[in-house]
Amino acid sequence: QVELVESGGGLVQPGGSLRLSCAGSGIRFSINTMGWYRQAPGKRRELVGTISSGGITNYGGPVKGRFTISRDNAKNTVYLQMNSLKPEDTAVYYCNRLVSPLSWGQGTQVTVSS
Repeated sequence: QVELVESGGGLVQPGGSLRLSCAGSGIRFSINTMGWYRQAPGKRRELVGTISSGGITNYGGPVKGRFTISRDNAKNTVYLQMNSLKPEDTAVYYCNRLVSPLSWGQGTQVTVSS
């Protein structure tokens, strides 16, 4: 059974930082390109960034230079380090395989507000 579990969200002030985690079972992150996604209220889910099996990362324009994706193969976990957070980063964040996405996890809520 494949399962993706996101965690680490919370309430943070503008300019603050958070690190999100995505733990997977039934899938090996190290051989898949994984993506972090987010969905803000009333908006479509969007791709934030990806990490390839070779560790190459790519980011969407709104988060480039502020967010960093990494992976721990031993823990089968991918991370999203978010710095210099802005109110427009408020969303539910998810991870999933980029190609042939799996069932979505519950996501983790990130709220950026003063």
